[in-house]
Amino acid sequence: MFVLAASTLATSCGTQKEKEETEFQYNDERFADLQMLRYRVEGFDNLSLRQKKLVYYLSEAALSGRDILWDQNGRFNLRIRQMLETVYTDYEGDRESEDFKAFTVYLKRVWFSNGIHHHYGSEKFLPGFSEEFLQQALQNVDASKLPLTEGQTLEQLCAEIFPVIFDPTVMPKRTNQADGQDLVLTSAANYYGEGVTQKEAEDFYLRMKEADPDPEHPIMFGMNSRLVKENGQLKEKVWRSGGLYGAAIDRIIFWLEKAKTVAENDKQVAVIDKLIEYYRTGDLHTFDDYTILWVQDTEGDVDFTNGFTESYGDPLGMKASWEGLSNFKDKEATERTKKLSANAQWFEDHSPVDARFKKQNCKGITAKVIVAAILGGDLYPSTAIGINLPNSNWVRAEHGSKSVTIGNLTDAYNKAARGNGFQEEFVIDQATRQMIDKYGDVCDDLHTDLHECLGHGSGKLLPGVDPDSLKAYGSAIEEARADLFGLYYLADPKLTELRLTPDAEAYKSQYYTYMMNGLMTQLVRIEAGNTIEEAHMRNRALIAHWVLERAADGSATPAVQLVKQNGKTYVQINDYPALRNLFGQLLAEIQRVKSEGDFEAARQLIETYAVNVDPVLHQEILQRYKALDLAPYKGFINPEYIVTEDEDGNITDIQIRYGEAYDQQMLRYSRDYKTLPFIN
Repeated sequence: MFVLAASTLATSCGTQKEKEETEFQYNDERFADLQMLRYRVEGFDNLSLRQKKLVYYLSEAALSGRDILWDQNGRFNLRIRQMLETVYTDYEGDRESEDFKAFTVYLKRVWFSNGIHHHYGSEKFLPGFSEEFLQQALQNVDASKLPLTEGQTLEQLCAEIFPVIFDPTVMPKRTNQADGQDLVLTSAANYYGEGVTQKEAEDFYLRMKEADPDPEHPIMFGMNSRLVKENGQLKEKVWRSGGLYGAAIDRIIFWLEKAKTVAENDKQVAVIDKLIEYYRTGDLHTFDDYTILWVQDTEGDVDFTNGFTESYGDPLGMKASWEGLSNFKDKEATERTKKLSANAQWFEDHSPVDARFKKQNCKGITAKVIVAAILGGDLYPSTAIGINLPNSNWVRAEHGSKSVTIGNLTDAYNKAARGNGFQEEFVIDQATRQMIDKYGDVCDDLHTDLHECLGHGSGKLLPGVDPDSLKAYGSAIEEARADLFGLYYLADPKLTELRLTPDAEAYKSQYYTYMMNGLMTQLVRIEAGNTIEEAHMRNRALIAHWVLERAADGSATPAVQLVKQNGKTYVQINDYPALRNLFGQLLAEIQRVKSEGDFEAARQLIETYAVNVDPVLHQEILQRYKALDLAPYKGFINPEYIVTEDEDGNITDIQIRYGEAYDQQMLRYSRDYKTLPFIN
């Protein structure tokens, strides 16, 4: 602790901190269906200078892969971003015109989604301005700033790009999940080359799996490559240094090398070294080695994720989007997750699933609450609030997993939602609202902890089951499995015994809000007439609708039902213990589907309960939500790290600055982290 000699200085510092707390605004700019939030990096000032450097270097590595995600989301995205940003900064026409205002909203949506398709729903959003306006604007900016290919004229550029922006039939979905369609040909995501079909891709990777010399320890085939067709032959373009995305990966490696010099311990050095080796070679066996080392590195306070990680953006659920996160441990809040990980075997043993699918020895399951220091790639601006890695089933079974709940982000969400009228509109009565007010925050965090730490870490595949056997349905089934694990155990007396829930009634708040969200309120994120396609939304709809249907079977008073009051629909829960029993039944079935690789059962569950939307209820929910004037989606503006150096270039201090405007941050990132050519 640093103690000041003069009491007046101490008082001044305290006053300044209080002033900063008062002036800090969690809610920031709003546009379209989006609300920008800010998060505080509490505890950064308490880190040592060495740890601050480590956080800073890892943060730079997390931002350096930005262009990779843009290109993964669509092959025209980097060119479109450059066109739009040039108009935004250099346009000299009427910036108060309706066209320019609509243009500004469109650009901000493109920034938010890292491309031209909605970050959550995956559909292409269309501009509110005309083609004529954009063409005229482009004609009046410096052509050298536009993404013209060699010899290309502006007219040719517009002819190539305008249909992608304006025509609703061109690349309408980033990730198509519609049953019965060719999911590869109909998805705009840039994971497969032109002309590659779903069957070709599936057969290509099936052959690789069948030829695997070590099927008990399979690599995640196809995870870090684009599958293309050259001269009629399928070929992988691997994302690595010297390969596809090499320039961005080299920048990431540069910052990882710096991070290695200030690592907290030898294990952390080994983790970073192995990640660098993987980035240089693209070898997926090396990636598995890296994830094993990463899981075993639990001693330090600073941590990170960096790389090709989650497969939600690939219609086949194999290829991984790039993401980066720099963070450090929230030691006080981590005490609750330690209790869960320490009792992992108890939870596994008492799970309602068939004994054949349980782990006999839960290895290496660790969990912590972290403070996010920077968000990057597929975690920015919209982000997860919990992470469980690695995704390899055999690595998890033999070496364990590491789970995090991102505490400062959940705190920001909670603070931004205070008093917005949502509960008053959608929760059935005052008593239930009071229950949610009393227990909601603690149970939300605990459900996230259970989902990430134990849910994803639970269960096992039967011998010989292909981890990708559920194909396009795999992500939604896996998220449902983890959610159900959390829901089932929230009501268990074990949590009260561990002092994780304040009493035996607390779980009811989560049961109510979960059912309300799955049956009703998550529909505000879907446009009228659309179906549910995003994996997490499908997961929640599956659980809620399956339980609602089973609750009505043979019961005069169902455990849960939808009721009408004053012309409005509400969720009514009549029997919370019976609801828990239903969650347990579905968990047992979902685990069976996962463990046996039962594709047809997965398809039936998803297509029956998770996809379709009641149009009458949907219209009602949309109208009620619209009256509240709220944004259904939220994302974050990152803080800035201000580095102080001495005359020899040595870092002497790093401070955090908040308040950078959303557009200025996006333009700065496009300038400072531009690493890739427009066409990859």
